[in-house]
Amino acid sequence: MHLFALEGIAEVIPGDDVAEILIESLTTHHDPLEEGDVIVLAQKIVSKAEGRYAFIDEVEASEHAVELGAECDKDPRLVQLILDESEDVLRVRPGVIIVQHKRGYVHANAGIDRSNLPETERERVLLLPVDSDASAEQLRQRLSSHFGVNLGVIINDSAGRAWRVGTQGFAIGTAGFNPLIDMVGKSDRNGRAMEVTEVAVADELAAAASYLMGQANEGKPAVVIRGAKPTLGDYPSSVLIRDKKMDMFR
Repeated sequence: MHLFALEGIAEVIPGDDVAEILIESLTTHHDPLEEGDVIVLAQKIVSKAEGRYAFIDEVEASEHAVELGAECDKDPRLVQLILDESEDVLRVRPGVIIVQHKRGYVHANAGIDRSNLPETERERVLLLPVDSDASAEQLRQRLSSHFGVNLGVIINDSAGRAWRVGTQGFAIGTAGFNPLIDMVGKSDRNGRAMEVTEVAVADELAAAASYLMGQANEGKPAVVIRGAKPTLGDYPSSVLIRDKKMDMFR
């Protein structure tokens, strides 16, 4: 399996055509996409292109946001944005609110972030895409049509994990391939039938790409993964979300 970051991608602004930016980079600096490639995109460039900015001075905080803001030491207006993007608040401590995002995944602060945003006179933050699967599918269609190949797309973000220290890339949107492989019933190398094993293919690929992208000023928001051999087809990323009844942390 081979991974490479795309070159020549400048700061993305609202209204930019991300597919065209990727095509230009691939055409100018790299080989064309191949059958079965998976392209992983940092959530930020998708959100920026879709104009998912929110200005803090335009937000009116509710009483609940004020109360949570005092509990977690955050601006109540930012807390209100977090609540607006969430289905449920799971945990609160100073500095962070753990929520279930409207799209189903559990995330700190609903994925709302200030990092790697150009400075503006008014304070603003960046929200996650409205529908990351739909965004991934639009990009897949454009890229597949241009290069004449079937491929997968992942929209990647980073988050902490319940059992481990440190952030790791994970898929918040996918298109074009099966993000979860069920291996229950298959035999291990000793012939024993596996009983619970499912492989989060999209998250493993997202984590690999995220390591190459970096978390600070590296400026590598798009990574091509070649040789992963995913199962191509039409699958939703929601299969990666654990059912609430099976979630031991709620």
